Amino acid sequence: MSSLPLLILFTVVGSALAWKGGDYLVRSSERLGGHYGLPPVVQGAVIAAVGSSFPELSSTVIATLRYGAFELGVGAVIGSAVYNILVIPAVSALAGEGRLASNRDLVYKEAQFYLLSLAVLLLAFTLSVLYNPVEGTDATLDGTMTWLLALVPLSLYGLYVFIQYHDSVDHRRTARRRPVAVGKQWAILAGSLVVILAGAELLVRAAVGFGDLFGTSTFLWGLTVVAAGTSIPDTFVSVAAARVGNASVSLANVFGSNVFALLVALPAGVLAAGSVVVDLGTVVPMMTFLTFASVAFFAVLRTELLLTTRESYLLLGLYGVFIAWLVAESAGVTAFLR
Repeated sequence: MSSLPLLILFTVVGSALAWKGGDYLVRSSERLGGHYGLPPVVQGAVIAAVGSSFPELSSTVIATLRYGAFELGVGAVIGSAVYNILVIPAVSALAGEGRLASNRDLVYKEAQFYLLSLAVLLLAFTLSVLYNPVEGTDATLDGTMTWLLALVPLSLYGLYVFIQYHDSVDHRRTARRRPVAVGKQWAILAGSLVVILAGAELLVRAAVGFGDLFGTSTFLWGLTVVAAGTSIPDTFVSVAAARVGNASVSLANVFGSNVFALLVALPAGVLAAGSVVVDLGTVVPMMTFLTFASVAFFAVLRTELLLTTRESYLLLGLYGVFIAWLVAESAGVTAFLR
């Protein structure tokens, strides 16, 4: 069992590596996107989103393969999604001009596809319990998620990329492409992946260690330690875009990051292991809160297609409620998460 100072060190260093690696990954991805003439929304929803969400993907695969803790990856992805939808837009608005403008393309395409992603992932989890229940235990809500079921959300992400590709075709014909050293940018991108993998390994090791040290579920530590550490790149991408007045990239990165994490990062852990056990009793409460947070975010974003300062503080307050709930779960005050 690792000592508390060592686990804290793992958390700090892992977060720093995830941030720095994610920063380089996003920069190289954006430069390559500009070189290939991709529109801003596609750059934010696909290029920047995949780059900034690679820590979540790494954490899920590492947690599943090295530690046999798929639930930690689930916690990291859902916790990161809650952080992305409540904190990042609010901080981006406050860091910019005190507000963040949206548009109908984001609200009616990106946001709705994100809601569909939530429904499809929950469907995949439910099918695992219905058709592959874990026998011989009292956990009647446990089920085995196979690689075949993992292909359900992955196929939806394939549709998402297909839609984004067709949206970019017309733009690329008239776009002014930015020349870059393509080979150098691909090399930077590859190197940043290695740095992110190292950071994800430290974060996952810290989360497992905290769970052993305090006798609590690794799922809770995934929701907090790993989720916060892996969300740092998303925060910097969206805040930087908002500061230069590029609200579409900022918000598209939020939606795209969550879509990638839900439809790719979690299934990747299943595919890496072949099959994993899913506890629906733990997943459903967290997915319910994520859905509630998403609806609240869409409601304030849809009003005049603008996120104001007051609405930003409302979202931050809702995230405070989320953290308070997790503290209550850790202290045994509430017991929604089994």
